[in-house]
Amino acid sequence: MSVLDTAVSRARSTISLMLLVVLVGVVARQMMTIETNPEVNPPFVIVQVRHEGISPEDGVRLLVRPLEQEIRALEGVEEMIATARESLVYLVVEFDTATPVDDALDEVRNAVDRARAELPRDADEPIVEEAAAQPFPAIVVTLAGEGVGERTLLQSAQHLQRRIENISEVLSADLGGNREEVVEAIIDPVRLEHYGITSGQLINAVLGNNLLIPAGELLTERGRFSVKVPGLIETARDVYGIPVKSSTDGVVTLGDVTDIRRTFKDPISYTSVNGRPGLAINVEKRNDASSVALADRVREVVNGELDQLPRGVEVNFVFDQSQFARDMVSEMEGNILTAMLLVMIIVVAALGFRSGMLVGLGIPFSLLFGSIITWYLGFSFNFMVMFGMLLALGMLIDGSIVITEYADRKMAEGMSARVAYTLSVRRMFWPVVASTGTTLAAFLPIMFWPGVVGDFMRYLPVTVFAVLAGSLLYALFFAPVLGSLFGKGSLDAETRQYLKQLESGQPTALTGLTGVFARLLDRLVRRPLLAFGGVVLMLAGIIVAYGSFGAGVEFFTDTEEQYGNVAVRAQGNLSVPEQRALVADVEKAVLEVPEVRIAYTAVGSGGLSGNRDRAPDQIANILVELYPAQQRERRSREIFADLRQRTSVFSGIKVTANVFEGGPPVGKAIVLELRGRDYDQLLAETWRLHRALEGEFKGLRDIVNTAPLPGIQWEVQVDRTKAALYGADLTEVGRAVQLVTNGVRMAEYRPDDSDEEVDIRIRYPESARGIAALDRLKVNTPGGAVPVGSFVDTRPRPKVDKIERINGVTRMQVKADVEEGVLADDKVREIRAWLEDNPVAADVELLFRGADEEQNESMAFLGVAFLLSLFLMFILLVTQFNSFYQSLLILSSVVMSTIGVLLGLLVTQTTFSVIMTGVGIVALAGIVVNNNIVLIDTYNFVRNSEPALSPAAAAVKASAQRLRPVFLTTATTILGLLPLALGVSVDMLGRNIVVGGVIASFWVQLASAIVYGLTFSTLLTLVVTPIMLVLPGQLKESLSHLMPPRIRGHQWGEG
Repeated sequence: MSVLDTAVSRARSTISLMLLVVLVGVVARQMMTIETNPEVNPPFVIVQVRHEGISPEDGVRLLVRPLEQEIRALEGVEEMIATARESLVYLVVEFDTATPVDDALDEVRNAVDRARAELPRDADEPIVEEAAAQPFPAIVVTLAGEGVGERTLLQSAQHLQRRIENISEVLSADLGGNREEVVEAIIDPVRLEHYGITSGQLINAVLGNNLLIPAGELLTERGRFSVKVPGLIETARDVYGIPVKSSTDGVVTLGDVTDIRRTFKDPISYTSVNGRPGLAINVEKRNDASSVALADRVREVVNGELDQLPRGVEVNFVFDQSQFARDMVSEMEGNILTAMLLVMIIVVAALGFRSGMLVGLGIPFSLLFGSIITWYLGFSFNFMVMFGMLLALGMLIDGSIVITEYADRKMAEGMSARVAYTLSVRRMFWPVVASTGTTLAAFLPIMFWPGVVGDFMRYLPVTVFAVLAGSLLYALFFAPVLGSLFGKGSLDAETRQYLKQLESGQPTALTGLTGVFARLLDRLVRRPLLAFGGVVLMLAGIIVAYGSFGAGVEFFTDTEEQYGNVAVRAQGNLSVPEQRALVADVEKAVLEVPEVRIAYTAVGSGGLSGNRDRAPDQIANILVELYPAQQRERRSREIFADLRQRTSVFSGIKVTANVFEGGPPVGKAIVLELRGRDYDQLLAETWRLHRALEGEFKGLRDIVNTAPLPGIQWEVQVDRTKAALYGADLTEVGRAVQLVTNGVRMAEYRPDDSDEEVDIRIRYPESARGIAALDRLKVNTPGGAVPVGSFVDTRPRPKVDKIERINGVTRMQVKADVEEGVLADDKVREIRAWLEDNPVAADVELLFRGADEEQNESMAFLGVAFLLSLFLMFILLVTQFNSFYQSLLILSSVVMSTIGVLLGLLVTQTTFSVIMTGVGIVALAGIVVNNNIVLIDTYNFVRNSEPALSPAAAAVKASAQRLRPVFLTTATTILGLLPLALGVSVDMLGRNIVVGGVIASFWVQLASAIVYGLTFSTLLTLVVTPIMLVLPGQLKESLSHLMPPRIRGHQWGEG
């Protein structure tokens, strides 16, 4: 202990070092970014390839498969989902969480470059970019204005969009509710026929007059000069003058046969906020960025540009999560302060003011020390970090309590403070190290939890590790130094006599609670076998009762949320105005709910990413923000149940309304995934399971599947033989068909009043479009213009809107949520039982994905983690006590704590949360053994120092001496978590109490598990451990009396 002696003799230097740690901790806390939840962002990379007009079937064959072949070979790829739609394919590649997103991007880009040679030449350049893993935008900027023109509003939004995209934290800033500008040349069929011009001539004329031709260079005596023949379209006026046909009578220009106008494309989306139409910029953050910092930066950039916008344009911000995050962090900090005050009250009451304050100083020191470590690791200041601090708060003073309490007893014997604290550290060094080590050993396996759930939960054990490391440093180094300086308070005579009696007298002669406990324990240790049998029967009865009457199992827990999503589904080839009309009633019903603060509606394509389980027939998203929990009477799940009830009466549409997931993102409660090579068989099985979920199982809602929607598409079949006879070119036929649909994209140019490029498209007027117009189209051939109908047959065919593959195999999914009060785990068991009698086809593979998959993986990991924690603790304990029996006896408290958790869940009829309750049980394993470690260490010390005492008397004396510190360490842990365990958030900073709010609902099951288990195991530990210490000797003595004297003596080599 020369280090401690030096530290005490150089007390000023020691205190200065302690103040330095505190100062650095304060700075580290201020530098940590603020987030609500941990950033659970596995590296997602998305690859998009656009090919105009390609079908989903051809997209899979020509685009998806070459890309899959190259990407599948990359190291670290966890899953690859490919989707082929009309004119577009995209692949979402998920990498292992250990892979940095930049490395994943580089790997995928290289793989796409290798596959590029096998893609069709007319396919667009593949786009490879990072995909957002967040469920909804970090902030939404809306623009509206009475009397402001559509073009003015669009240009203002595009201006802000470009500024926002320049922010480093922004992944994307997508514009919603806008129509793209276009220069549209509407063909006049009468004038076209009058001049004898075919559609092919029209198209070729425009293509041939929008070129930039590098004509080489001229080398002269005066130098080298480039020569160019500029022919690009630069203004809308240039389009009018394009020559289409010439003769001796003159030149026919594009303006002679078309009506050219600058307008907007047909709408593909529509957005509104609280029923008011406008444009919206959905800002998504990069996976490693802070949502709070991003929101602040977006506000700063947008507010700086307001003076540049036209008069009348109103800009607002909705779904700004930064304020919500700040409120939640402030509330959690208030809860930590409340726990600190509760702990300090009980410590001061038990140890006195001076000793209590000495112990209490370890709380801010340890928390700030933990802040230094977590900041250095790059953690944000989020829910998990703060709860890790709150959880550690009750444990971090255990070592200081043990050191201080022992020093108080020695000072009562007349020792000086310096000698007492030095002796205390020497005597309690290894018990304190062992107890802290076993606690850390329990949390260690959780740090290696794989997958998305592991990324979410990993912040908790790392924070506990950091804080407890600081507490160990304080308890063994700084607390003795401070105690040597300030721990000289005199004790009153009664307290001195009490401590003297406890140390050297008979504990059964004491008065008060300690005396009662000692006398009760003295009776029990005289009959250890009977007492042990009674405890075993009680524990077995609790296990049997929980198995019969338990409330069931769930994956995470139902948390209180402020955000949710309303999805509107409808089938049919609906235009955006038709979709908007259907959604208007739903939007009105949502806004009539008094607790709804903001309803942001996105209709059509390019909507929000807020619904991870977007159904194929979904036509709109309504992102809903509620008022804070303390400003409303109903819980969020009750409000969204009300929304479902209000919107269930609308005919022709289906509406789902759900709060956002508060824990690890896993999607719908029930997800059945079918994979197979036979597409028709896969489709049939998907619909069979869909109908079974609708008809066979009660308690399910919002049942959807990802099978292609039933629909019709028109297929233009070309008779190649006839086309060859006419000399018709299939390319010309394709362009002719485009004229009666969306138009042929001829070129693009950049107007002076816009920074965006504008398409130039040619098509027939609305009255001349449609399938019937195909027969009237003509194409150029060597023999003249020929009607397309001469060699083309137009037929309706079933439509495949998309094909989805996972890891190279076609897949479809059937998904469902459960009604309130119904456990998904129960429904999964029912579905599995039904599938045993009604199995899917042999060639179809069926998997349970979503929450069930995550639940099974988490249960398997937690089981392994629990056993590994026990084994690590066992090794530490054997090293400390050099006894297998005593080490196993210490670990028995883990079994008792687990059964205590089950008893608490049984009495309160609370479900067992795989994540939160499971983590609570693993955490308990490291907490509850501390009392046993100190108790058995004291028993061994008493036996060695007073060999005349019987084992029973030594057990009673050791238990009486450790009663106060055991109760104190247990009470501090329980009091720190008790408000959250009761579902109450007590914010001392904000002077606010919230019952069932966001924070309390998130942590109630983990906190209650620790409270149940710690209370039960502590009460049993104080009784069972002394009994088990006496039991071996009692059994040995009983067996020796049963053995014959002959065997008892000479046969065993006894004298």
